This record gives sequence, structure tokens and C-alpha cells, in this order.
Amino acid sequence: MDRFFKELRRRNVFRVAGVYAVAAWLLTQVSALLEGSLGLPPWFDALVIALLAVGFPLAVLFAWMYELTPEGVKLTANVPESESIAPKTGKKLDFAILGGLLLAIGLVVADRLMPEAPASAAARAPGAGAEEPSSATGSSTQQATLSGPWQSDGVRKDAGAAPAASIAVLPFADLSPASDQAYFSEGIAEEILNVLARIDGLRVASRTSSFQFRKSEAGVPAIARELGVRHIVEGSVRKAGTTVRITAQLIDAETDAHLWSKTFDRPLTTENVFAIQDEIAREIVAALPEGMAKPNVARKADTENLDAYELYLKGHALFVARGKENLMEGMRALEEATRIDPGFARAHAALSAIYSVAPSWRILDRDYRPLAKNAADRALELNPDLSLPYAALGYATRIMIAEGGGTWEESLAHYDNAIARDPKNATAVFWRGIEYHSLGYFDRAIAAYESCLAIDPAYENCRRWMAKAHLCAGRVDEGLRIFEQGLEKGFFNQDNQFAEAYAARGNSAAALALLTESLSEYKPAISPLYRALTDPRFSEADRRAGLEIINAIPDLRNAEAEPFLWLKAYDQIPVYDRGQSLVWWFRGDPVFLKSKERKAIMRAWKLPDYWRKHGFPPQCKPVGKDDFECK
Repeated sequence: MDRFFKELRRRNVFRVAGVYAVAAWLLTQVSALLEGSLGLPPWFDALVIALLAVGFPLAVLFAWMYELTPEGVKLTANVPESESIAPKTGKKLDFAILGGLLLAIGLVVADRLMPEAPASAAARAPGAGAEEPSSATGSSTQQATLSGPWQSDGVRKDAGAAPAASIAVLPFADLSPASDQAYFSEGIAEEILNVLARIDGLRVASRTSSFQFRKSEAGVPAIARELGVRHIVEGSVRKAGTTVRITAQLIDAETDAHLWSKTFDRPLTTENVFAIQDEIAREIVAALPEGMAKPNVARKADTENLDAYELYLKGHALFVARGKENLMEGMRALEEATRIDPGFARAHAALSAIYSVAPSWRILDRDYRPLAKNAADRALELNPDLSLPYAALGYATRIMIAEGGGTWEESLAHYDNAIARDPKNATAVFWRGIEYHSLGYFDRAIAAYESCLAIDPAYENCRRWMAKAHLCAGRVDEGLRIFEQGLEKGFFNQDNQFAEAYAARGNSAAALALLTESLSEYKPAISPLYRALTDPRFSEADRRAGLEIINAIPDLRNAEAEPFLWLKAYDQIPVYDRGQSLVWWFRGDPVFLKSKERKAIMRAWKLPDYWRKHGFPPQCKPVGKDDFECK
């Protein structure tokens, strides 16, 4: 055995094995970098590792059979030991091993000091769009031109240079081997954004505004100009097995210079993920101009269950994105998160928000109103400082008022609580605007929608409801103008109130387009409703035939007000129409405006009860002790 090991040393087998190991390690590092930077398939680095593993025994075998000479490769089977050049070759191999080790050490140091280059905004993984509770199925597909310092009417301000203490956090790129961690990567970026948003003196672009740049091809300076900020944070997340690598960098958009960058490699636990987020926020603030309050980022992970945390990030992102399918998938994720960690307050809060808006998106398989209240109550029991559960309680209370499940005062108080805990909660501000809108205080509603847009300029549904408020106030031209601003920005929202307005203006093509999109799941209803709005020859027989079609579709019969309004079946209008259309303020049918059915709906929603306590809106007035009139 001793002679065998001497022969292994003489033939440089150990040295060749050492050189091979160092070279293999270097190649695996290069392959990982190439995979991330060049967008190679996720199996690329695994293939390299497999080939290197196969090559190792071959390298050892060739080292045994051959020796390297200055002249080339020389077969050594019959060379006497005295003539062997192994000492010279051994020294060269020693130098090769030493050089490889030095190179490896250099790469490790560089890897810690220099971050992975995050994917460009064009390569961001797909995810959520603008937050937008809506009364119809649809999507929010704003492009890069939507964000920035917009006024509430959609006109960009010429604000000049962005203040030094301003920043936007772009969605982090997913560099995981299977490229299946987009929700996790973007969730990490949003958590950092939320920490920065609490810092006094620092203006932070909203999530909705920043995250729309996930597919933008614009460079950092252009994105910063659109967002109206001086600094940009971008980064990447690579999650593999039980470890996570998070890279972040801060860029001064005015000079396109990197002010700070760092890479974090940690075991994958929620405690470590929160610690990394906090450290990134601290170091970003340290690199920004002086004079800002330092963030209190000593946060405690609110769940120790990593699976629950990842499900929460996914569910929250899908809630923000809206859309019927997104909400249903997000609901499943959050229900599972709260099942595996019943003490995870934020998961209950996000679930309460999804439950609240589910009926608005024609998700009608369950009664979501008590579910929303129960989830919000549980979230506040666990963490009374959260804002979102109060907003969800306000929304859930509002849609139960017609069934005796709450009051307008209670609903508004919940929104006040939500906004007191987080003045930048654009959703709470928006939903409170819908409250004023429902009660007929249109100017207050418009002011709330403007505040929503001031917080989050890309929150297009706030603009859409502002347009609705103008229609309800009789300012049809202004309402359509604002509605079309949303269309120009890529926000195509299918609202039946605008179909009615376009039909009244003689634009039957626009009315048909909106009805076709809104009723895409109920195609038989499109023709009779379109004719009811646009065809002067629409007869009583046509009306009865249309009602038969509508009544044969349970989702329309039980939860939609507009079909019965347009078919003049006022007595069949459901009092609770998902709580969204506010049909009692539609102005297209003068007969309905003076009908007893309209008054009955308004009484069912307890509008006059609230008005007598807090004042009537301008278009309404009391009549005697118990009656009222509204124009």
C-alpha cells in the first residue's frame, strides 16, 4: 500500500486531483453567473456540475497513465523512475493549485463586495398591477408612462429636479434556479419599501407606481424621472434549497452612480429575511443625504413559518393585482397561510381584504361578508396596530348595511382608524371615498379620490371612481373625459355606468364595447341590454324577452342592478347588487329618478337616516318628518 501511494505521488495524481477540484469550483461559479446574467435555462449550472463530476475520475485516470512534459504528453508506463520528470511537473502543478486557490479567494471577496447585477427592469418577473377593487372583471396593465408626479386629472406636473430625499424601490429580480420565486422576490422589495415609507423626510414612490416598471425597457434615469425621485433601489433574490442570496444596490439617478451595494447570503429563515430587509433599509438611509430620521427597523418576524410567509407574500400580491382569478388564487394562498400559522396577523389582514372585495369581482360561491369581518377581527386581535384590517372592516360593514349588519357611522369610523394608523394607506382613502360617493356627497368623494391619487399616482381605479362621481353629479362630459384618461393609460375598465353615458351621447360603438367586455361571461345578455340602451325600436315584447334572458342567469339576476334598470323592471332591481353600482345615483333614466322603487332602495341602504343626522347632500332635501326628495 505504501508503494501504491508513493506511485500516486510520483505520477502527480494527488496534484491533478487538487487542480481539478479548484478548476471545477471556479467553473461552477462562472456557470452560475452566466445563468443569471445571460438568462440561460435553469438547468445550465446543474449540467455543468454533472459534466465536471463525470470528468473527475477520467482526470485521475489520465494522471495515472500519463505525465505532462515540456514537449507534450509522454506515455510513462516504461520510463525508469530515475528518468521521470515528475519533480518538474509536480512543481508546475503546485503553482497551478496555488494560483487557482488565490483566484478562488479573489472571486469570493469580489462576490461579497460587488453585488450581482440585478436584472434590468425589462426582465422583471410578472406580478401584480395596480390595486383596484372593481365591479367588473378586468385587468390593470399600466405601462411605464403611468407613474410619476401626476396630478389627479392625469396631467403630469413639470416639477423640475426631484428632491434629494426621494426614492423608489423597483421589484427585485428572481434569479432562483427554477425562476419560480417572483412573488417572493417582489415581496422582499415591497417589505423594504414599507420600511422606507415610514421614515420622516423621505419621499417614497408607492408600490403601485414603482412595480409597474417590472417590464419596462427604460433605464434607471428615465424611470426615476417618471417616478419623480432622485434615487432608485433595485436588486435580486436567488433562493436555492435552504439558503437565500439577496442583492441590493442604491443608484443616484441624476449621475447614474452606485452609492451603495451589498450581497447577503444567509440560511433561509423568516428571521434572517426580516433582518436582511431591515439592514438594507438602514444602509440605504445611511447613504442618502443627511437630515432624515433614521428608520426604526428593529422589526420582529411576525411568523416563524417560512411557508406561511411565502404564501402571504403571494396572496398579498394577488390582492393588489385584483382580477377574479387572481383573487381566487390569492384567497387559497392566504387561507393556507392562516391554517399553518393561525397567529400570523398580516395573513389574516390580507385575507380579510380579499374576502371584502370578492363579491365585487363576481366571486359569489360563499357569503364573504361575515368571512371578511371574522378575518379582520382576528388580525386586530393579534395586532391592533395594523391598518388594513380596519379598512376591510369598513368595506365589509358598508356592504352589509342594506341587510341590517351595520351603519354608515360604523363603516366610516373603521376607515378613520385605518387611515390614522397609516395615512399612506391609499386603499383606505379610496374606499372612504366610495363611502361618501354612496351617500351622495360627490364633492367629498372626489376629494378623497384625489387624495388617493396623490398618495399613489398609478392607482387608476381612484381615477375611474372620480369619473363615476362626476357622472352621478350630472357632469357627464367631465366624467367621460376622466374615464378616457384611464383608457389612454392602458386602464380599460368595464363599468356599465359608462356604457349608459356613452349610449346617451349617441356613441353606440363605445357602449357596445363596454358591454361586451363587462358581460363577456354572460354573452346572451349583451344584445338585449345594448338594444335597450340604443335602439328606439326596442319594444315591450323585446323588454319581456330580455328579462327572461337576465332572469335565467343567476349571477345577473341576484347581484346586478343595471340590467333591470335598463329594462325598466324597477321592482326587480336587487337592493344589494354587490354594493358597487350605486344605481340610485344613475341619471340616465328620468322615470327611475322619480320612482318609488328608487326611494325604496335608498331607504333600504339607510341613506335618509344618515342624512337626517349629518346633513343632506346638495341634490337631496327632507320633505316633512319622514320623507325626502332627490334630483
